[in-house]
Amino acid sequence: MINMETDKIIDDANASLQGTPRIGPVSRICRLASVTIVAPTELRKKWKGETPQLRFPLNAEDASATTATTCFCMFTRRSKYPMTTVLYDPSCKKEPSTGASTQYGQEKEICMKLFERWSESEQVQFVEQLLARMCHYQHGHINAYLKPMLQRNFISLLPKKGLDHVAENILSYLDAKSLVSTELVCKEWHRVISEGMLWKKLIERKVRTNSVWRGLAERRGWIQYLFKPKPGEAHPNHNFYRSLYPKIVKDIESMENNWRMGRFTLQRINCRSENSKGVYCLQYDDQKIVSGLRDNTIKIWDRNTLQCIKVLTGHTGSVLCLQYDDKAIISGSSDSTVRVWDATTGEMVNTLIHHCEAVLHLRFNNGMMVTCSKDRSIAVWDMTSQTEIALRRVLVGHRAAVNVVDFDEKYIVSASGDRTIKVWNTSNCEFVRTLNGHKRGIACLQYRDRLVVSGSSDNTIRLWDIECGACLRVLEGHEELVRCIRFDSKHIVSGAYDGKIKVWDLVAALDPRAVASTLCLRTLVEHTGRVFRLQFDEFQIVSSSHDDTILIWDFLNYNPSSGSVCSGRLPMDGAPNQADTRSPSHKWLVSESNVFTTMCANNKISDDECLM
Repeated sequence: MINMETDKIIDDANASLQGTPRIGPVSRICRLASVTIVAPTELRKKWKGETPQLRFPLNAEDASATTATTCFCMFTRRSKYPMTTVLYDPSCKKEPSTGASTQYGQEKEICMKLFERWSESEQVQFVEQLLARMCHYQHGHINAYLKPMLQRNFISLLPKKGLDHVAENILSYLDAKSLVSTELVCKEWHRVISEGMLWKKLIERKVRTNSVWRGLAERRGWIQYLFKPKPGEAHPNHNFYRSLYPKIVKDIESMENNWRMGRFTLQRINCRSENSKGVYCLQYDDQKIVSGLRDNTIKIWDRNTLQCIKVLTGHTGSVLCLQYDDKAIISGSSDSTVRVWDATTGEMVNTLIHHCEAVLHLRFNNGMMVTCSKDRSIAVWDMTSQTEIALRRVLVGHRAAVNVVDFDEKYIVSASGDRTIKVWNTSNCEFVRTLNGHKRGIACLQYRDRLVVSGSSDNTIRLWDIECGACLRVLEGHEELVRCIRFDSKHIVSGAYDGKIKVWDLVAALDPRAVASTLCLRTLVEHTGRVFRLQFDEFQIVSSSHDDTILIWDFLNYNPSSGSVCSGRLPMDGAPNQADTRSPSHKWLVSESNVFTTMCANNKISDDECLM
C-alpha cells in the first residue's frame, strides 16, 4: 500500500520535474519517464522491500523511452536502495520544461561514465537488459544503426595487407550485373576491379565455357585481346573490356532475335560445272567449306571470297560423304572406296578398299572410323595415322542399305533402308538393340548423349532415347523424304526432298505436353532442288542441294538497312557467287505449300543416293 508518506514522495517528484531541486528524503536523479526515488530508511521499512509504481503527468514529447529505460536500468543496477519506478502516462500531457536539454546532457554524461567503469562482460549484460526492455519499434532503430557497424570492408582491407590477388580472385567470380554494382561501392573497390582487369577475366570465362561467346570472339576478331597477349603487343586497358562486354551481349541478343524473326543474310555459292548434278555432302569452318559433288570431285571454297580454291580429284564415282579435321579429309564414294587426303596439300595419301558397293556415309574421331555402305554392312576401322588404317570389325545385321552411321565412346548407331535403327557397343562392337517405329526407310540421323534424331522417307522425324529405345516424339511437316538432319541444344534443323529446310524447337519437342503444331518454328525455302546435306551452328546454316548450290544463311550479320529481294532462282551459268539480304517475308515461309512437288516427281533417285 502507498501511504501518506508515499504521496509526499509523489509531490516532491512532480516538483522536481518542474525544475525545482529537492534536498532531503527525495533526491532527483533522473528526469521525465524515468524517475528514481531514493527513500530514507524509515520509509523503506514501511514498504518492506516492495517497489510501488508511481504514475504522474509527464510531457509526451520529452519522454524518451530509450533514455528513460537507460537511466532506470543504470541506477537500478548501481543503487544501494530499493527503487520506485515512475511510469509515463501518455494521457497526461505537460509542456516541456526549461533547461531539460542541459539536464539530459548532464545525466547522459553520468551514465556514460558509469558504463565505462564496467568490464566488457558487464557492459554486454547491461545492454542486453536494455534491449529486453525496449519495444519492437526501438529494436528497429537500433538494428538500422548497428547494421553498417557490423559490416567490414574486407575488399579494401586485403590490399593493405598485401593481398590484392585475394581481393581480385574473390571479385572475379561475380557476374556482370554484380560487377557493375561492386564498382559503385567505393573508389577502392573500383580500383581493385580496374587494376585486376576483372572485366577482361569475365569475358575470358564466358569464352571458355560458352560456345556462342567463343564463336563470336573468333568471328568479330576480339579474341586476339583475350588470354595471354602476344610478346611485345600492347594490351587494351580496363575501360576497353568494360565497354566490350555490353557490346557482346547486344550482339548475341540481336542474333538470337534474328533466329526468332527469320532475319538473315543469304550467301550463295554456285557449284555448277559441266558434269555436276548436285552437291551431296559438305562440312565447313570459319575459313572454308569442303563439298563433295556428283561430278566425282571434292571442292574447297574460301569463306570470305566464296571462290573455289582447290579441287581434289581421284574418285571415279560421286562423292557421297566426307569429313575432315586439321590433318586429313576422308571421303566415301559410289566407287565403293574410302579415300584419305592431306588436309593441307590436298594430296591423296591413302585408299581403303573394303565395301563392295557405294560408301554412303562415314564418321571418324579419336583414332576410330566407321563407314557404312549400300552392301548392308558397317565397317569399323582403327586409325593410327593417315596411312595406317586397319579394319577392326564388320557389323552385319541390317537387311537393306545402311545409309548413315554415328558414334561416340559408348555406342555406334546405324540407320538403314530396312526401316530400323540399330545400336552397337563401341568397345566390343556387339549388338545392343533395335529402334523400330519408322514406316519407311531411314535416310539420316544424328546421335549425341542419349538422344537420337532420325529422318525417313515416311516424311517424318523421330526423337529416340537410345538407352531404352523409346520414341519420344514424331515431327511431321515435310512432304518428301527427310534427307539430312542436325540438332544442337535448342534446335533441330532438317532438309528434305521437298526443297525445304525446317527449324524445330528441340526443347519443346522433348516436352510431352507441347502441342505438335507449335514445334516447327520456321520453314526456309530458297533451294530449287532437293536438299542433300546441311550443317549449322549458333550463327548460321550451311546447306547443299541437287540444284548445284551451297547456301549460307547468316543470322549474325543481318543488316536491316539492306532490303534487296531476290526471286530465289539459281544464278545463270557462270554468274559470280553472291550474297543478298532478304526481308522476312521472302525468307521464312510458315505455310506448308509444296512448290517443288512436280520438280521432285520428275527427278528419279539415282543409284548414288541412299536407298529406301
